[in-house]
Amino acid sequence: MTEFFISLGMDAGWAIFVASVVGILAIALPLMLAVAMVIYVDRKVWAAINLRRGPNVVGPFGLLQSFADGLKVFLQETIIPSASNKGIFLLAPIITFTVALLAWAVIPFDAGVVLADINVGLLYILAISSLSVYGVTMAGWASNSKYPFFSAMRAAAQMISYEVSIGFILVCVVLYAGSFNLSAIVEMQRGHGFGFVNGYWFNLLLFPMWVVFFISSLAETQRVPFDLTEAESELVAGYQTEYSSMSFALFWLGEYANILLMCALNTLLFFGGWLPPVEIEFLYWVPGIVWFLLKTFFFFFMFSWVMATVPRYRYDQLMRLGWKVFLPMSLIFVFLISGWLMLTRYDDPNYDCVPVGVEGTADTDDAVLCGPERIVP
Repeated sequence: MTEFFISLGMDAGWAIFVASVVGILAIALPLMLAVAMVIYVDRKVWAAINLRRGPNVVGPFGLLQSFADGLKVFLQETIIPSASNKGIFLLAPIITFTVALLAWAVIPFDAGVVLADINVGLLYILAISSLSVYGVTMAGWASNSKYPFFSAMRAAAQMISYEVSIGFILVCVVLYAGSFNLSAIVEMQRGHGFGFVNGYWFNLLLFPMWVVFFISSLAETQRVPFDLTEAESELVAGYQTEYSSMSFALFWLGEYANILLMCALNTLLFFGGWLPPVEIEFLYWVPGIVWFLLKTFFFFFMFSWVMATVPRYRYDQLMRLGWKVFLPMSLIFVFLISGWLMLTRYDDPNYDCVPVGVEGTADTDDAVLCGPERIVP
């Protein structure tokens, strides 16, 4: 895109700046529209499972319900509690919303269709997702109310607990792919299962890790059955209790942007990203971004399905699952996968390093983590 603006006679510095702004808007604006639509889909799925109609009044089939809700909160008055820390109180939803958008900078929608194709994209995702707890914690503390404060403490413990397991699961994926670059990880899944199935989910060592990753995604985004931060029977509305108007809406937008991000990561890390499910030539007639979106919305449907059917965990059950089940399980699989790769890949004298320099992904001179020589200059 930068070359296009330079061809128009624009200075190189300005061309880079304008190309970056256009790329950001090309991701942020459709993402906001997608959030409005997935909220509608979320409510429709809940209604269908509970034998109800769901939104069906505003617009055809109720499609404009999310926009009507957005207009309503936009026109409401912003109420700030008199005893709150006003600066932090207003800053918290902004941080939550901003951090949710930042992570999308390294998400590849198709081969080469990514804002920042950095070599440590997976580490960037892990770092940015860790920052989301700050918005919730700041909101709970700044509200100067006991229920939001309890919610903030729960959120901090919950996110930290499940990020540890997610980190070890990502180690398993990186060991197999040999790269932290998300585009390279997708390319390494091409034909992974018997030469024609695209995706790590077909691997017996990585399929259990996908199950753990999916459940941890629910906990990381505070979705049912792990929505202990918003448990209405205990904490009214959790950290959002004192919020209204657009400050409340920013929390919702950030929450659903994070949910879509975790759905996208399930797609990229285990289900082949923009690749078709199997290596059949006519399936490649469908654009890669269509496959990516279909897989992402399939995972969102699974998120909604779980929310409508599974009862909420108690907090002690949540902590027990994270520390006593998922953490030991992910650690064991790190050892199993690394041992299996040492036996079958790294000890093979004919095996060379995995080429991460495929077209549209990392550069050919990038360091990789595989082969007899672990680092290739």
